[in-house]
Amino acid sequence: MHPTPVAAVLQRAHRRLVSGGWCTNTLVDTDGARRMLGAIRIEAGGDRRLESDAATVLLDAIRRQFGDVDSVPSFSDAHSNDRVPLRMVDQAAGLADARGL
Repeated sequence: MHPTPVAAVLQRAHRRLVSGGWCTNTLVDTDGARRMLGAIRIEAGGDRRLESDAATVLLDAIRRQFGDVDSVPSFSDAHSNDRVPLRMVDQAAGLADARGL
């Protein structure tokens, strides 16, 4: 478990995506699966700054690996399965922890 707040939110978001499912084109689908940002939003517990910081680190992690990506939603929606999006949320948790966020 990551001790820093942003890293912890990202780690919980990753677990939520693994257990509850990942989706595209909506924050939460009718089955309760979540988009990457949907998982971050629920795990941030209403703390918009924490949510924003987690989304920023996630976009940084994505851009480190995939170059100039417009946004987290566009990255998520470009995938047909959860393998890469879930991996990126997990990597973002590690990046946030390394940055002390």
